[in-house]
Amino acid sequence: MSQPPVTLVGKGQAREGHRFYFMGDQNVCEPCKLKDICFNLEEGSLYEITKVRVAEHECFLNEGTVVAVNVEKVPFRACVPKRLAMAGGVITFETPGCDRMDCGNWFLCNPPNIGDGRKVSVESVGDGLECLIGESRVGVRLI
Repeated sequence: MSQPPVTLVGKGQAREGHRFYFMGDQNVCEPCKLKDICFNLEEGSLYEITKVRVAEHECFLNEGTVVAVNVEKVPFRACVPKRLAMAGGVITFETPGCDRMDCGNWFLCNPPNIGDGRKVSVESVGDGLECLIGESRVGVRLI
């Protein structure tokens, strides 16, 4: 069984159960000798802190201290074409190209943490969702 990933987060975020999206590396971190620990997560993925460690380090980005933590990936809600929605399957996520921001499901079809072309696993499939442009879409939990 593999160990959960270790990363560094700001001291104020370092508590079990805290969730965050990993949004990628930052240029200010280039000279840091610990950047490989910070940036070993998958960009755009949602993570939950499962264990806070005692190690603290100075940080260029957080203007203070970061703490080592164990994390695990957390599924997030999205909406995909019904034909792609199979629990346990891997899909290439694509937004529908819809500009109907008045739709109650627009943010599920266009989640801010995932871009077109990213491969994701479908953890579970929910009910069909209304689509204002007429597509057959369902709610899913992706990881």
